[in-house]
Amino acid sequence: MKVLVTGGAGFIGHNVVRQLEQLDHECLILDTHTDYGFVPSEENKYLIDHRLRRVKATCKLIDIRHPAYIETIIESFRPDILIHMASFPRQKIVGRTPILASDVMSNGLLNLLEASKDRIEKFVYISSSMVYGDFENDVTEDSDCNPIGQYGIQKLAGEKLVKDYTRQEYFDNIIIRPSAVYGEWDVNDRVVSKFMTMAMRNEILKVHGQDEILDFTYVEDTANGIVLAATKDVKNTTYNITRSNDRTYTLHDAAKLANKIANPLGKIDLGPRDLDFPKRGRLDITKAIRELGYNPKVNVEEGFKKYHEWYLDNPKLWRDF
Repeated sequence: MKVLVTGGAGFIGHNVVRQLEQLDHECLILDTHTDYGFVPSEENKYLIDHRLRRVKATCKLIDIRHPAYIETIIESFRPDILIHMASFPRQKIVGRTPILASDVMSNGLLNLLEASKDRIEKFVYISSSMVYGDFENDVTEDSDCNPIGQYGIQKLAGEKLVKDYTRQEYFDNIIIRPSAVYGEWDVNDRVVSKFMTMAMRNEILKVHGQDEILDFTYVEDTANGIVLAATKDVKNTTYNITRSNDRTYTLHDAAKLANKIANPLGKIDLGPRDLDFPKRGRLDITKAIRELGYNPKVNVEEGFKKYHEWYLDNPKLWRDF
């Protein structure tokens, strides 16, 4: 099949493309190579260059906010499936530039939806566990969604827009809700990357909300779930794609594990919870296991070790930037 992947030069995106190519699907990447206004330019270039070396697909530098470009690409490439991953990545970044984030996450999505009408078979939308708002362990896809913060609100609005185009019978859809993804070739600004690099630098790890639970998921498992949902004969449904069936890990547990691996004598500073983020737990992935054959293989301790080994092989990313 032919698959168009927006954001395919990103952290999760290039892993999705890589796995699709291993299954002999033809991919085309649309990406702006954005640094979101906070990733150092050298780090951003280093990461994108190496991510794209891991895939065969052509990457076109196209902004999804420009509808004419999108229509031309879809008309010429004629994808069977569109996987939409181009987005602002999390609440903190949306909060810094909410107008720009809304333009990308809303208008950019609408441009893709309009250009895809009657031209593709399946639209795969990468949402987020943040749509649930506050939740406890084992939340299912049918649970109420009460997002807290503009990132989760925008993601939930995106889900509803995608479903409305399916209601109008333009194409089928799949909604994916990942959570707390970590791993190689990510920027040094997410919780696990921060813990790991700070431990490697012998810095004090700062934990905001020691009892907060995150469903830490290794990036290759996340990518595998997305690929399964995109390529299997499933449609018009939603999947939680996380590790889930591991033991529960709090932020404090994650910080201690990073120190155990990278700096056994390292110190941790415990502070209050960040109220801009909802209280979260593990997601229920029973549906993805049953319908997709999804089977996350990398437990948290193994994933942290792999991440640490990768950083050791790429000292530029934790020493120079």
